[in-house]
Amino acid sequence: MPFIPNSDEDRRQMLQALGVTRINDLISSIPQGYLVEEDWNKYPGKSEHAAYAFLSGIAGTNRADFTCFLGGGAYDHFIPAAVDQISCRSEFVTAYTPYQPEVSQGTLQSIYEYQTMICELTGMDVSNASMYDGVSATAEAVLLAAHYLNRSKILIAENLPVNYQQVLGTYCHGRKIEIEKVPCPEGAVDVEALKSRMDENTAGLVLQYPNYYGIVESLTGLVDIVHSKGGLVITSANPIALALLRTPGECGVDIVTGEGQVLGNEMNWGGPYLGIFALTSKLLRKIPGRLVGRTVDSRGRQGFVLTLQTREQHIRREKATSNICTNQGLVALRACIYMSLLGKQGVKEVAGQCLQKAHYLAWKIAALPGFALKYDRPFFHEFVIKCPESAKKIFQKMYEYKIFAGIPLDDMGDSDAILIAVTEKRTKEEMDNFIDKIKKFSHIR
Repeated sequence: MPFIPNSDEDRRQMLQALGVTRINDLISSIPQGYLVEEDWNKYPGKSEHAAYAFLSGIAGTNRADFTCFLGGGAYDHFIPAAVDQISCRSEFVTAYTPYQPEVSQGTLQSIYEYQTMICELTGMDVSNASMYDGVSATAEAVLLAAHYLNRSKILIAENLPVNYQQVLGTYCHGRKIEIEKVPCPEGAVDVEALKSRMDENTAGLVLQYPNYYGIVESLTGLVDIVHSKGGLVITSANPIALALLRTPGECGVDIVTGEGQVLGNEMNWGGPYLGIFALTSKLLRKIPGRLVGRTVDSRGRQGFVLTLQTREQHIRREKATSNICTNQGLVALRACIYMSLLGKQGVKEVAGQCLQKAHYLAWKIAALPGFALKYDRPFFHEFVIKCPESAKKIFQKMYEYKIFAGIPLDDMGDSDAILIAVTEKRTKEEMDNFIDKIKKFSHIR
């Protein structure tokens, strides 16, 4: 039986055995500013009816009636009702990671189909069975590159989102991998700066495609520079954009990660999301997570199997490529359903509408006195607008009109710039209303 401390003396003995005097000593490594000081018993127990009313009141404070031009990694795309209907079937929502794959044929087949479609989108040879989100998938790709090449430095584009930089910093700190930024003075990676920073100890380059500012980088030239020094290129790509753009595989990229939220998953206030991870066949043995394959049994019947499992639960810890303990199976299933329903042409149509509508709005705003497109470069469905005054102030004023106007770029060191995203859901009426309201901030009336 486990020891359960029921008295003060029991707790004292337990702490003494652990070599500490107070419970708080066990969490002393957590910075003080992150500890919650409030009383956890502030809400007394409630009946089911009272609890429902209380929680409904909290939910009612969310503003779901706004027009959304937010982006920066999570996007407001249309999701067919069939995605919800199919993914909510009990055999899907109750399924967990396939620990006994031979009796999980349905789960394995859905993962196999998901992997296949991700490979088609990215132009890569192999895709794994999904990861937590686009950020952690990119961090895992950095670890893979550093270990595969036995190098201790990684280059990242300066315009990589702040949350990506922070997570990469956390992952690399314990592994003693140095992170160096490559300048992006005109919104894209500076080629000469990249050349000067690449050396024989550099594992590779991390950049987005399109990047955080919506700009479509010229991948091929960057890939050639990195490969000339034996490094690997890691691209965090928007899978919807890949329906129109040259695939990373065609450009010679080694590892493709990405955020799969755009493939049939709601924005969900930040998660759960889906990490895309695909790579070339030469890196196959180093892929983290699981890999599902298709085969036939001794009678020639089709079957699905876990072909590769590189987690520490399945192989010796020192041989494991990652400590990922599960996969985002249900979120990946929704992505699989979404791509199956739309098909290749449907995803391309979504991407085309995003592209056209974003350019319509960008040109209209840039024509207003005091506003301008910050970068004169090709972009997909996001763009940066220079504003005549504080972007945060404009965002707050637009909020009063029930419009989420975009993301002020203060975190990227640009207080008078705002990042605006447009998806296929935005109508001409909504965009014209956006233009009508934001023109009130023009310095020239």
